[in-house]
Amino acid sequence: MVAVRGGSTTPRRLPGVEGVWVFVAADMSFFALLFVSFMLGRQDAVEVYEASRQTLDVNFGGINTLILLTSSWLVVLAVEAVKRNELKNVPHLIAGAFLLGAAFKVSKALEYGGKIKAGITMLSNDFYMYYFTLTGIHLLHVFGGNILLIVLWNKARARQFTKDNCVVLECGATYWHMVDLLWIVLFPLLYLLR
Repeated sequence: MVAVRGGSTTPRRLPGVEGVWVFVAADMSFFALLFVSFMLGRQDAVEVYEASRQTLDVNFGGINTLILLTSSWLVVLAVEAVKRNELKNVPHLIAGAFLLGAAFKVSKALEYGGKIKAGITMLSNDFYMYYFTLTGIHLLHVFGGNILLIVLWNKARARQFTKDNCVVLECGATYWHMVDLLWIVLFPLLYLLR
């Protein structure tokens, strides 16, 4: 496919490199299997899953959703700033995304702490096994994303990104958006599904 920009034609492409998209597809497929497994387990024990779901704090889930959506938005703004050659704002945008990723981790730690203090662990029942497994694997993705954001921040500070050389930033953005998308599925699946 070809896009027309300012009178010239440029071939359309996915942001980043193909390998990142293969990784994203594989990771999303893995999570999809876990989501299906959760739903099948839920069918066999609706009452247990519903009673357990009600112990989750929807406010934590909602705040975490806003945190990750805002963080992804800042990453989009960083990529767009590079493409407009407005490089001085890019490190600030990436730093903001990193700080929001860190806020997500703090929020999750508080939520986990509350559950553990109440005597709830992944061994309590099948719902909590899925809750801690799904959100824990997602949290590992957030940790990885935060490390990636630090790398991108350092590159942005060194002005290594240009409108003609932003593939690394696009790859990092693609990963971070995947982390956000996973949470957008996890939040309603665990916190809202009745």
